[in-house]
Amino acid sequence: MKKKDATLEKGDSATDAAKKGTDAVKEGAVIKGKNKEQAILEAAEYEFMEKGFEAAKTTKIASLAGVTHAMLHYYYRTKENLFDMVFERKTRLLKDSLFGAFDRQDLPFCEKIRQGIEAHFDFLKANPTLPRFVINEVIYKPGRMKLFEHKIRSVAENVLEKLSAEIDREVEKGTIVAIDPVTLLVDIASVNVFAFAVLPFLRNFAVKPYGSEEAFLEARKRENVEIIMRRLKR
Repeated sequence: MKKKDATLEKGDSATDAAKKGTDAVKEGAVIKGKNKEQAILEAAEYEFMEKGFEAAKTTKIASLAGVTHAMLHYYYRTKENLFDMVFERKTRLLKDSLFGAFDRQDLPFCEKIRQGIEAHFDFLKANPTLPRFVINEVIYKPGRMKLFEHKIRSVAENVLEKLSAEIDREVEKGTIVAIDPVTLLVDIASVNVFAFAVLPFLRNFAVKPYGSEEAFLEARKRENVEIIMRRLKR
């Protein structure tokens, strides 16, 4: 393999190393066009997402970032510090993907829900290992649950309050049936996350009739929207 195949170009995220092939990762992809701190952080994101905290190696992170091991420790001191930054960043992304669309006030209620489901699904499609990563690390180190709860709660409470008021108005108008807002969000997260949690298994038999994984996922997204919308209008 030519050396350039193992190199991440400017503008690529560290996780794009996986898209360039396993050999690229083995050779040690260098993240170009980034300052050293950002390069280390993106390389750490890739390594932690692939292997989790315990199995990740700071020497591999340094290699992926194109810096020395000593430089990695100069910027971030410890593996734990570096992981905490990645975990916080990913938790924030997970939070935004689920709650962001539901905080819009310029859409009719049902359209807001529809777009929210689709936005969350698309986010998971772009970050399919993220839910597993967050769950695994919370299980491994329960203390991280406090960080996760802190990031989620501040936004969740605000969104849930608004959703509850909107649901009450829609129920009064007769456009939907009554549903607890927490139940609604859990239902949405459940159907979307499940599609990606079992995707490796589904590739063996469920994807083929659709011709491609992309087509299968688009069909799954439409079905998930219909599942939730039927629940609201039954």
